[in-house]
Amino acid sequence: MFLFPFRCFLRISACLLAFSFTGFAKDPLVTADICVYGETPAGITAAVQAARMGRSVVLISTTEHVGGMATSGLTATDLNNFRIAGGVTFDFYRRIYNYYLQPGVWRSETREVYMERSKKRTFSGKNDSLRIQWVYESGVGEKIFREMLQEAGVRLVAHERLNRSVRPDMRKGRIAQILMESGLRVRARMFIDASYEGDLMKQAGVSYIVGRESNAQYGETMNGIRLGPVVGRDSISIDPYRIPGNPASGLLPFIDPAPGGPEGSADGRTQTYCYRLTLTDDPANRVEIRRPADYNPMWYEFLARMIALNPDIQLSQIISFTPMPNRKTDTNQGNFVGNSYAWPEAAYQLRDSIAQRHRSYSLGLLWFLGNDERLPLALREEMKKWGLPKDEYLESGHFPYQLYVREARRMIGEYVMTEADCMGQRPVSDPIAVATYPLDCHFVARVVDANGKVRVEGSYGKQRSMNYGISFRSILPRVSECQNLVVPVCVSASHVAYSSIRMEPVYMMLGQAAATAAVLALEERKAVQGVSYETLKKRLLADGQVVVLRK
Repeated sequence: MFLFPFRCFLRISACLLAFSFTGFAKDPLVTADICVYGETPAGITAAVQAARMGRSVVLISTTEHVGGMATSGLTATDLNNFRIAGGVTFDFYRRIYNYYLQPGVWRSETREVYMERSKKRTFSGKNDSLRIQWVYESGVGEKIFREMLQEAGVRLVAHERLNRSVRPDMRKGRIAQILMESGLRVRARMFIDASYEGDLMKQAGVSYIVGRESNAQYGETMNGIRLGPVVGRDSISIDPYRIPGNPASGLLPFIDPAPGGPEGSADGRTQTYCYRLTLTDDPANRVEIRRPADYNPMWYEFLARMIALNPDIQLSQIISFTPMPNRKTDTNQGNFVGNSYAWPEAAYQLRDSIAQRHRSYSLGLLWFLGNDERLPLALREEMKKWGLPKDEYLESGHFPYQLYVREARRMIGEYVMTEADCMGQRPVSDPIAVATYPLDCHFVARVVDANGKVRVEGSYGKQRSMNYGISFRSILPRVSECQNLVVPVCVSASHVAYSSIRMEPVYMMLGQAAATAAVLALEERKAVQGVSYETLKKRLLADGQVVVLRK
C-alpha cells in the first residue's frame, strides 16, 4: 500500500534532480514540421515564411543572437538594385524604413542629414516610393528580425550547435532527426540548412566543395588561382622579409613564398575573412580603442611598409567608413589575409580560436592605425576620432559577434550556378530569386612571385555581372543524397558565381524560396526535388517574391 507512492516519490525526485541540472532550459526532444538550422538572414526569412504558410517551425541559433552578418556590422546592405527585394525581404526593409521615421530614434543626427551623407555610399540607402530602407544599426536589425519571428510564431532555440561527430538519423534518403552538442534532439519532416558553413548539409552526406575550381571545370575565365598586381608603389614592391633585404630572415607573417599553382588552377583555399566593424565618432557614444593584450606588431609590419611607400595615403583607403545612422559606420577591409583557410572544415574549438584571432587582429589594426608613430600624424589623428559604439554589442565588449565568413562550403547539387549564368550567357529556366551584384572576390593570399615581388592573389573586384535568376535546383541536393533538405546559403555554385550570389539580401530571398519549396513538398508528400517549379513560382509570386527583373 505504501510501496507504490514511495516509488513514485523516487521517480519524481529523480526528475526534479535532472531538471535542476538543466535549469529547465530545454526539452530533450523538439519536434516541428520544419527545422531551420542557422540564425543567418536566410534562416530567419525561411523560418518566417514557413510559419506564415501554417507550418510549425523551429529555428536553431548557434548563439544568443539572430541575423548573422546582417545584425553584426554588415548593415550597409549590398543591395545595388532595390527592385529585387520582395516578399519577406521587402517586409524587413519596410520595417527598417518605418523605424527610422520615428524622430526619437535619431540620437546623434537627423534623418535628413544622415540620408544626404549616405547617398553615394549605399546605393541611395532608401526608396521613399516603396518605403524601404536598407541601411540601419545592427541592434535595430536584430530587434526587427526578432519581432518578425515572434509574430510568425517561430520557436527559437538558442545556444545550440549541431553535433558534428555523428551523422543525422537518416531514413530512406531523408533526415529524420538531428542531434545537438547539448544532447537536444530535433525531429522534423523537412530541414533547411541556412548556416554559413553548411554543417548540416555535410553531416547529411551531401556533396560539396571548398575553395576554387579550375577554370577548365565549368568553362570559366575568372576561377582558380589568379595573380594580381604588385603591392607597393611605382613598381616598387613592399619588401616581404622580416629583415628588409634579407631572405634568410624569413618572410613576414601571412605571405606565401610562391603562388599555389598555375594561373586558373584549382585549390582548396577561401577568400579572406574579417569582422565588419561598427565605429562611431560621436563623443557621447564612443569607447576608446585600446591596445589588445595580445597585440602582435609583426601582424601589421606589412601594412606599415605599405604606408611608408605611400605616405599620402588616406585612412579611408586602408579601411572603409560607410556611414550608418546615428554617426556610426559599417567598416570593411580589415581583412586578415591567410587565416580563413581552415574555417570551413574546422571543429568548433578551432573555429572559436580562428574567430578570436580575427578579433585580436581587428582591434590591433585599429590601435595600430591610431598609435603607431611610424604612420603619418594626420592619419593617426583621424583614426583617433573613431571608437567602438557604447550602444552596440553590449555583451561582447561593443565588438561584433559574427565573423564575416564570405565563403565556406558550397554544395554540388542538382544544378551548379557558374560564371555563364551570372553574365547572362546561360539564363536559368527556373529562377526563384534575382541577383544583380557584380562578381566580387576579396583576395585569397599575398605571394612572392618569380621576380621576388609581393603580389595579391585570388581577387577580382566589381566585375560586372547581369541581372540574373538563381536556379531552384541550385538550392537542392542531388535527389540520391537527401530528399528533405534545402540549402539557401551554401548554394550549388562555382567559386566565381558564388562571389556575386553571396550577398545577404540574396540569401534572404533564397531563404524564403527554400521554405516555400519545403512546405509545398510536405503538402504534396514528395521529395523536395519533386516540387513542380511552376507551382513553386506561382506561390512565390503570390507572396511578393521577385523571380524575374523586368526592365
